[in-house]
Amino acid sequence: MIEPVNNNLPLETKKINVFKFFICSALGIFVFFVPVTINGTSSIMLDHLVTLIQTMIPFVAKIAIMMVIIAGGIYPFWKGTWRRNTTEFLFTISKVLGVVIGLLIFFNIGPGWLLNEHTGQYVFNYLVIPVGITVPVGGALLALLIGYGLLEFVGVYTQKIMYPIWKTPGRSAVNALASFVASFAVGLLITNKEYKEGKFSKKQAVIIATGFSTVTVAFMIVIAKTLNLMSVWNLYFFVTLFVTAAVTAITVRIWPIKQISEEYYDKPFEEEDISHLKGKEKLHYAWRKAMEAVETSPSILRNIWINFRDSIVMTMSILPSILSIGLICLLLSEYTSIFDYLAYVFYPFTWALQIPDSFIAAKGLAIGITEMFLPSLIVIKAAMANKFIIAVVSVSTIIFFSASVPSMLSTDIPLKVTDLIVIWFERTIFSLLIVTPIAYLIF
Repeated sequence: MIEPVNNNLPLETKKINVFKFFICSALGIFVFFVPVTINGTSSIMLDHLVTLIQTMIPFVAKIAIMMVIIAGGIYPFWKGTWRRNTTEFLFTISKVLGVVIGLLIFFNIGPGWLLNEHTGQYVFNYLVIPVGITVPVGGALLALLIGYGLLEFVGVYTQKIMYPIWKTPGRSAVNALASFVASFAVGLLITNKEYKEGKFSKKQAVIIATGFSTVTVAFMIVIAKTLNLMSVWNLYFFVTLFVTAAVTAITVRIWPIKQISEEYYDKPFEEEDISHLKGKEKLHYAWRKAMEAVETSPSILRNIWINFRDSIVMTMSILPSILSIGLICLLLSEYTSIFDYLAYVFYPFTWALQIPDSFIAAKGLAIGITEMFLPSLIVIKAAMANKFIIAVVSVSTIIFFSASVPSMLSTDIPLKVTDLIVIWFERTIFSLLIVTPIAYLIF
């Protein structure tokens, strides 16, 4: 049953809460979305900050990241997650392997194929280090964007479209936005919590997990920097947001998601009905929800610390896997033809769409299921339209085995590996079909 909202509930609007809402939200928007030119380079402030850290303390940053990698290899044993299931066990092995590889590269010990500037050194210096800095710094500053009412305010105005388009309840608007702009790990934690509380059915939880819980904005910046897309960062971000949302609207209506049960984990949650609110009433309600969010939020410094801590844990989880799986895939790409063969699955699509370097694009799509960053490495020397297409698709597909798959499987949401592979393939094809015409208009 949906209960009508009482928009006349009193809420004391404290000046400090109003200050936090406007100042923190404005700072968050500035840090993540406003291009600033520094030393002749136009980019967002987060990117400039990460570049400053890499430039000013490169060796210290490298040591810190190596420590995070080692911690990431130990963490599954400390938490006991390595024995949770077969998938978790295999990914724990990949993390331990990542620690070994990281130490060998850090101390420059090993064979030529490992220390090659196109393989091990490349993954460590151009993937692991940028990710290792960007995700924690970006995660900490993300507290400003999502922690003080902005998403709740915007969410009120997006609730009306959620069920008709994505088959999820109105309250999932905020969840979907938080999942997209925060990290997939945090998004999955939120989704799992609300699923167990009866706020999402099984199908709705799967839709949110596989349709919105993509990589963090900070990770997208790493992709954009790698492919020289920072000059069109805002365009890249909002096109990716649009494509991700559009593809999710399609996949919820086809197998396998369409066949998932609408049962609940527990008693269904009764959602507030705001469909009757118009104009000023809706504005007042949105403002009240924003103020409630600010009122219950930690202090600014504490919120930044909590987000930084969670981002460090996520970085610990993904860096060793990226290093091992990323290196293995690059070695397979460099020294074998396996991804060339897999590329033929996607080549008819890239050829028919007349994408520049269509076979390279197909190869980038094929490798995307292993690790979301690797497609960028495949097309790094391709045409700009190709880079843009792959940069968008690698994010909008959501599902990759180095991090998001084990995170999804560790929740209570009813997901199977075979379903995830099918959903990944569907999302890859539909993302490609939607983004390619857009890329042609831009480049």
